[in-house]
Amino acid sequence: MSRCVVGPEFLELLEHEFVQLDEEGRELEGLLRSEVFKRIAEGGFRAAEEVFSELRLLPMRRGYPYREPTELGEIKSCSRGWRRAEPQHPETVRDKVLGGFYGRCAGNMLGKPVEGLGIRGGWRAISERLSRLCIGKFEEYLPAAFFTEEELQHVHILRATAGNIDRALRDDDIDYTLINLRMVEKRGGDFTSIDVGREWLESLPYAGVYTAERAAYRNLVNCLTPPETALHMNPYREWIGAQIRADLWGYICPGDPSRAAELAHRDATLSHVKNGVYGEMMVAAMIAWAFVEEDVERIVEAGLSVIPAESRLREAVESVLDAWRRGVGWEEAVNLMESRLNRYHPVHTIPNAAIVAASLLWGEGDYTRSITRAVSCGLDTDCNGATVGSIVGVMKGYAGLGDQVRKKWFEPLNNRLESYIPSLSGLKITEAAERIYAAASRLGMP
Repeated sequence: MSRCVVGPEFLELLEHEFVQLDEEGRELEGLLRSEVFKRIAEGGFRAAEEVFSELRLLPMRRGYPYREPTELGEIKSCSRGWRRAEPQHPETVRDKVLGGFYGRCAGNMLGKPVEGLGIRGGWRAISERLSRLCIGKFEEYLPAAFFTEEELQHVHILRATAGNIDRALRDDDIDYTLINLRMVEKRGGDFTSIDVGREWLESLPYAGVYTAERAAYRNLVNCLTPPETALHMNPYREWIGAQIRADLWGYICPGDPSRAAELAHRDATLSHVKNGVYGEMMVAAMIAWAFVEEDVERIVEAGLSVIPAESRLREAVESVLDAWRRGVGWEEAVNLMESRLNRYHPVHTIPNAAIVAASLLWGEGDYTRSITRAVSCGLDTDCNGATVGSIVGVMKGYAGLGDQVRKKWFEPLNNRLESYIPSLSGLKITEAAERIYAAASRLGMP
């Protein structure tokens, strides 16, 4: 077994762990990494488990400026919180759920074919290619001409280009919304983190989960329970995986960001800690408040209200808000985010959450402008397009998005949805949205 584990993939896991420890403020000075690798190479899997456990006990660096708890009570104690809005008419909520879920599916499809390009090339890869093709106004699904012949050999890219789209293709960003829906349909609002884990094991193939979720899945199979599922040999514990699971919690808590954030916390702590958890809480809260708010700045503020004031995520999004309030232009805003956040991995929560906030602010409530800005920044394009599309879709509602948006972005999906989730693949987008609305109603929405 040791020979299986100690290979290039495992060494990469350990390298990511060193990066994660440094980012979260652990004292690494004096740690002899060569000795750590040697110890694992000689001792195999058991030694690896011991090393990862010991690394978690490293002390915090003196002067580390952030306070980033993971326990919900502690998070609440260092967050300002947000009020609950008056209930809306049920038909208004139904329309906004439909707008949000359709908006999520379309935003995901826009970003899906450039996900790899965005991650490999960073912040500028997509914008630069658009410029080379003289596509000055990015406001529709990308044409096949955007991609190379080699890239178009990948079916998931070709089928996500203009003229070749006939459904919302299977994607983990959509799978998690559906799996959370199924869990709430079974268990209501009293689910636990381990209930989430059971749903994963019953519904998701191991190959269909990635980074932190794959580590948590492995830990579940090995009989670990939360919070160990998020901590054991999981260097991806602050990456974006939890943030993309946030939407259902916002959909079923219209006007109640605090409650949405609490549900998101239960989900996130299966696989994430600290800023990885905050990302899901923040997005859930933004979606919940988008049901009652048309000011995107206030929606971003609602998201910030449920996460710790002295966190790296709060600092990053506050810097975006500051630039917006100072009247900084879009290009300069992107440059500022890149210069401040490019030290993080391209699928880390923090830079992608900043992109989400910036796209909402500079998109100013316009669906097309918001999702195209989210995708044009690169990094985790399908996730950011989906999240921004979801928030604006809820804010505007299906009817309020208008004929042009529905015709350009929604009609090509043909109301069809692919998924890994048993019994849900082939579900119509409208059927999924109706089930989400029904779940919200059962959980106490008037």
